[in-house]
Amino acid sequence: MILTVTLNAALDLTYRVPHLVPHASHRVREVSERPGGKGLNVARVLAALGFETAVTGFAGGETGRVLRSLLAADAAPGHQNGPARITDALVPVSGRTRRTVGVVDESSGDTTQLNEPGPHVTPEEWETFLDAYRELLDGDVRAVALCGSLPPGVPVGAYATLVREARTARTPVLLDTSGEPLRRGLAARPDIIKPNAEELAGITGTAEPLRAARAAQRRGAHAVAASLGADGMLLVTQDGAWSAAVPERLAGNPTGAGDSAVAGLLSGLAEDLPWPDRLARAVALSAATVRSPVAGEFDEPTYATMLPSVRVRRSEAP
Repeated sequence: MILTVTLNAALDLTYRVPHLVPHASHRVREVSERPGGKGLNVARVLAALGFETAVTGFAGGETGRVLRSLLAADAAPGHQNGPARITDALVPVSGRTRRTVGVVDESSGDTTQLNEPGPHVTPEEWETFLDAYRELLDGDVRAVALCGSLPPGVPVGAYATLVREARTARTPVLLDTSGEPLRRGLAARPDIIKPNAEELAGITGTAEPLRAARAAQRRGAHAVAASLGADGMLLVTQDGAWSAAVPERLAGNPTGAGDSAVAGLLSGLAEDLPWPDRLARAVALSAATVRSPVAGEFDEPTYATMLPSVRVRRSEAP
């Protein structure tokens, strides 16, 4: 089983409009609701790939109830993800789970994103979560993904604590966050981090991706997978460094593409694939997600086409 942690889960709402005009009224052509937050997106992609997955984090209020009901529907028999491939291990809180609203402009394909703040988590609720997290790690967990922002009330060093707990349980751990939570999480020595180029530059002070990835390794990461937007992804490990990209840029909705890349890296880890093969899968899934209308899903024909065409090249050490 692969465990994903989403401390700031969300109910994702996607609105599609013919053309987005500032200061104007719009008629929405289509509305979709999905369990959201980076770790839940990762879990849904893993489930679609056939991996048993558990999700944990916080959920509360009416929004949290809707999120959990949608998550249960994802695991119901007959759903494309298959029966019971996503296990709900979310921890209840008194505050209300946030919503995120993505407005897709169909004329351009661009998405405008509006993200609410998360619920305030009390110290008692954080301790309850830690107990639940340790119990999950005592089970059959092959890898852990720690994903996304921190809700109000959660300590800024929360991810460092969760990385240390995973390492104590001898479970590989991937960290996908930004800013100070990422900076502090690095010190706990995660097995891999997955920032984008801007996030990587923010914690290392250098904008050149390969140098920045090496600097992040010196700060504690065993491996760094950096998303480079249209330029693909850079992977720096203790065994070498590689870059990869798809042969053509795809138009569509990029929301969730980085989460699909995390799912690709984790699934490759679970299958013990060589690093270049993990990178190729991550890049192909990321591209296929751009062709999907909502986060947490990918276009399977695009993935099947892109995977064998991903160009993986060894990168020179800086």
